Amino acid sequence: MTEDYLRRIADALDRLAPPPAATADLAAHPAYVWRRGGIAAARNFAPLPVDLLIGIDRQKAALVENWRRHAAWGAAHDVLLWGARGSGKSALVKSALAQVRRDGGDIALIDVATHDDLPALFALLGDFDRRFVLFLDDLGFDGTAGARWLRSLLDGGAEARPDNVRLAVTSNRRHLLPRDIAEQASAINPRDAVDDQLALADRFGLALGFHALDQDGYLAIVAAYAAHYAVQAQRDDALEWAIRRGSRSGRVAWQYIVDAAGRAGQRLHDH
Repeated sequence: MTEDYLRRIADALDRLAPPPAATADLAAHPAYVWRRGGIAAARNFAPLPVDLLIGIDRQKAALVENWRRHAAWGAAHDVLLWGARGSGKSALVKSALAQVRRDGGDIALIDVATHDDLPALFALLGDFDRRFVLFLDDLGFDGTAGARWLRSLLDGGAEARPDNVRLAVTSNRRHLLPRDIAEQASAINPRDAVDDQLALADRFGLALGFHALDQDGYLAIVAAYAAHYAVQAQRDDALEWAIRRGSRSGRVAWQYIVDAAGRAGQRLHDH
């Protein structure tokens, strides 16, 4: 092969290679995303005002206070938000953090795709003079190996998370793991199997439960969104929307507002 031919092959391979991972200024932005070993500023980070999250006042107060302590370099918990889908778990993580920032706290969110990325982030953030929340949305494990590894990161392992970092994890499962009845039945001591499954959830100092909405709760969320965004919402229309969607939740209420605004030719501007 000629030198020119080899150079063309090398150039072609360079074009096929993925671009270098992005690196953002960790002091400059309210939120980031971690992907492929690089960190980038989150675009259009605009969480809902925390007051718009209706029916979860206890959860709001607890999480805002926890993030406020963390931003002030005080003792704060890792947080598990568990419960019904569409009930506001993910929205609350972001809205509570944004509220603390509005109150003057310097704290940033980092959206993390998988728990496998945590050691690299711990190494990157550990010596940085800022407080961070690592957000793992909809986390769940089908087996116990990954859960045991995450447990060691949260508490007592060689690569335990640094003091300026806290985790916020959302899950539809209260204990992050499915209850394996067969495993429990075959265990020499069934209680040991249960304890092993529950041990990960126990590592979170603050666990907030979210439950399915009744009709009044769903309509209250619709009304709050409608008033905030100046959208005409009809009670019967909103209920029919929920029936067609097969559930009542904050997510379904928001989807109804989007649909009602679209039918009226409106854009959803924040007020």
